[in-house]
Amino acid sequence: MRVQSETEPLMHEPRIDDVRPAAALPLGEVELTGAWLGPKDYSTPGVVVGSHVAHVLMSRSTRLAFRVPQQASTSLIEVRSQDGVSNATPLRVARLLSDGLHPVTSPAVSRSGMIYATISGPRGKQTPVSVVRVSADGRGTPFATGVLNATGLAFSPDGELYVTSRAEGNVYKLDGAGESTLYAEGMGIATGCVFDSEGNLFVGDRSGTIFKIDPERKIFVHATLEPSVSAYHMTINTAGELFVTGPSLSSNETIWHIDAHGTVSAWYRGLGRAQGLALDKDGNVFVTACLHGRRGLVRVTPSGEAELVVSGNNLVGVAFSPLGTTVLATNDSVYDVDLGVEGIQLY
Repeated sequence: MRVQSETEPLMHEPRIDDVRPAAALPLGEVELTGAWLGPKDYSTPGVVVGSHVAHVLMSRSTRLAFRVPQQASTSLIEVRSQDGVSNATPLRVARLLSDGLHPVTSPAVSRSGMIYATISGPRGKQTPVSVVRVSADGRGTPFATGVLNATGLAFSPDGELYVTSRAEGNVYKLDGAGESTLYAEGMGIATGCVFDSEGNLFVGDRSGTIFKIDPERKIFVHATLEPSVSAYHMTINTAGELFVTGPSLSSNETIWHIDAHGTVSAWYRGLGRAQGLALDKDGNVFVTACLHGRRGLVRVTPSGEAELVVSGNNLVGVAFSPLGTTVLATNDSVYDVDLGVEGIQLY
């Protein structure tokens, strides 16, 4: 056995103890913690995701940050230095399903796992296609046309898809062929929408109102909030309680809780540019936002503990698929990733 002399430098293979977060979009930033991850003799360690070399952003003895390569997929990561190669650790990388879109809030997922997303377009400008349908294997097809600035999407308890038009302030019902019929009008700048288990539709007018439309299409003002610069994003639990975000210019934004009677309270504070959100079966709120300077998908527990669970830029929405994946929308694409999370079942 070779004995290292006192004049030789100590050899320490890098070691990965933890990956934070354990999932990312391509080009998302991931941080490793462990040992011997820093530079040595002016040589910075390298990171490989599967067969793709990542760009190292920061390297210290116990911490290393890198950007996930654009071409990467779910695989093992290794840190490589002049002293050796680290243990291999898994990283889940979101899979691109469809691009060339323009979602401005969360996608909607049918009971069969079909994903619906919008091509919203600039305000007041009609796009050739309003809503796109994307299968779980990534095949995208035009679904609906003629909805000006299609924004919020929601399925009703009977499985019908509804979409809001922020330019017109209308809500449209879409049939199985994508044909639209007017369901409600006068919703201001209609953005996010969601159904409760009783068939009531809640629509967010980003100028400051949450409307409630009952199954007979009677319209009520359910709650009022501060105006948003872009949209209201909403999800709902089995008790009929809404969780709402409304992005502003603040870096300390709030997830609002609105009970079944319309009473508003702050549920969680401390996010940046909080947008689309969804609930899992355990009552955790997943929201696309910035947490402590890092952008991606944030999980907030009922006790108020927040953690970044997916790293990624330009995220605007999230939905849980009955097929077991988490669907993520950026401002131009739709991805999915297996986080092992089951969404809430309302109906």
